[in-house]
Amino acid sequence: MSMKVVEVNKSVFAGNDRLADETRQRLKRDRTFLLNVMASPGAGKTSVLLRTIAMLKDRYRIGVMEADIDACVDAQKMQDAGVRSIQVHTGGECAMNAGMTRQALEEFHTEDLDLLFLENVGNLVCPAEEDVGSCRNIEILSVPEGDDKPLKYPLMFQVTQAVLINKIDTKEYFPFDDEAVVRRIHALNPAAEIFFLSAKTGEGFDAWVQWLTKQADAWNQG
Repeated sequence: MSMKVVEVNKSVFAGNDRLADETRQRLKRDRTFLLNVMASPGAGKTSVLLRTIAMLKDRYRIGVMEADIDACVDAQKMQDAGVRSIQVHTGGECAMNAGMTRQALEEFHTEDLDLLFLENVGNLVCPAEEDVGSCRNIEILSVPEGDDKPLKYPLMFQVTQAVLINKIDTKEYFPFDDEAVVRRIHALNPAAEIFFLSAKTGEGFDAWVQWLTKQADAWNQG
């Protein structure tokens, strides 16, 4: 299977929000649920997605857009796992925006996908500032990063509908206060769903996948 690589440039359009809304309208028409997955490098975005997709592949037609400044490592992992994917190079930009996402969607064709993941560039600042036109946003925070990240990067936790605390299997090696991180996230975003899980062992994935399924089904059924 050959890999498609899409080279995109930072959008010259002034109205990012307008483009994002147009993308959501298109996704609604196509009955495609786009999930924007954000996290810092090393948090486990790709591992979480691979396990999630394995649990949902018999239910949905799934695709993945892997966004990176360069390289094709993550898209290759998806293809090796049999997942339909494209690599998006952001032209040096530290996050996707609505214009870039629209360019990538033109190459990917969403009408025959039920569930589409955008694995955004690894960064806790830039991706939170850009509306890409997704149906929902999630943030993956890993235990080794520490429970203080909501204090340091508040906007990221304000724009997400769910936060996945990954790598809970490493708690014996890293200090991490579950109650503190939940309190800090909900102080910024009281409605955020929080899931503690491990992409390595699968612990906690049932609750996360149940939430995602509910969101995708509600969107796709109109």
